[in-house]
Amino acid sequence: MAEEIINKIALSGIQTLDLAKYYPETSNLITLDLKGYLFMEMILKEKDFRKQLSEKDWSEYDGKIVCIICSVDALIPHWAYMLLASYLKANAKEVFIGTQEQWIEKTILSNIENQLEINDLEEVRVVIKGCGDKNIPASAYYKITELLLPVAKSIMYGEPCSTVPVFKRK
Repeated sequence: MAEEIINKIALSGIQTLDLAKYYPETSNLITLDLKGYLFMEMILKEKDFRKQLSEKDWSEYDGKIVCIICSVDALIPHWAYMLLASYLKANAKEVFIGTQEQWIEKTILSNIENQLEINDLEEVRVVIKGCGDKNIPASAYYKITELLLPVAKSIMYGEPCSTVPVFKRK
């Protein structure tokens, strides 16, 4: 007679949190590089910049999240971002000053802060999933730990069958 196999992990009360669930949708993410608006890829000339912006077809940014960067080492005056905002506001879903990776990181952190049901994890043994298809920034692991420390019974990293202990309430 074969003995019944018991799933001890399922019975342990461990709850797994997958940070990938806080990863934002990125299909509507687009980058606007100021490099193309610069004279000799070094200097932003106000008159030329204004002319380029007024002649641009802004419909390509309809419903997009626009990350504004400058991929060359140039000083961009603050008013240039303000001027871009005045053009993008009518089309873009959101405008972010920084790279797509920075926008993703900011959004993951915001999603964790706003969507994590922290009260449901009081005195719970929590495993923060360590593997996945998404590239989760280290700051997200810090943020989830920071939020869990006051309430969780224990915090682990990895998979329920093989974890690295991080914190255990005494």
